[in-house]
Amino acid sequence: MPKVGMQPIRRSQLIAATLQAVDQVGMGDASIAYIARLAGVSNGIISHYFQDKDGLLDATMRHLMLALSNAVRERRAALAEDTPRAHLRAIIDGNFDDSQVNGPAMKTWLAFWCSSMHRPALRRLQRVNDHRLYSNLCCQFRRVLAVPEARRAARGLAALIDGLWLRGALSDRFDIDQALHIAYDYLDRSLETAAR
Repeated sequence: MPKVGMQPIRRSQLIAATLQAVDQVGMGDASIAYIARLAGVSNGIISHYFQDKDGLLDATMRHLMLALSNAVRERRAALAEDTPRAHLRAIIDGNFDDSQVNGPAMKTWLAFWCSSMHRPALRRLQRVNDHRLYSNLCCQFRRVLAVPEARRAARGLAALIDGLWLRGALSDRFDIDQALHIAYDYLDRSLETAAR
């Protein structure tokens, strides 16, 4: 019988081990046995908390998505001004937060994207993540642009954020400052449309 209060500790421990395993050997070789060994638990513990590897990957991605959501929320809450530009920059910054651009997180995101093409539950998670980014961007752009332009700007910025993140993940050294500069430049150009 597990001790009371152990579930969140064990779940956290297993998610951390999953991130470590994907970083070390990739998703394909990150077996239940390998993850359990890294976490210092039996294989049965993973089955108990997550049922299988897909359940563990789902929980790990939810963990990363929550970290992303928190990174954006914290930046938006700390804004000195309530302008679309400030909110949009906070969204950009949150997407390049340390929680999203460290080695284990990046490799896990990449593995997740590949897996989501073949697993319906993961595909749903990916759609939720995509929709959240687009919706947040569009909401801010709509404060200063007409709906069609706001939608276009939001799609463009979402694609740019994802593209910059992907290029960074696949490079030898991720230049986050350069990625932010490019995204800010796109944002400023989009907002110039509203000023004209």
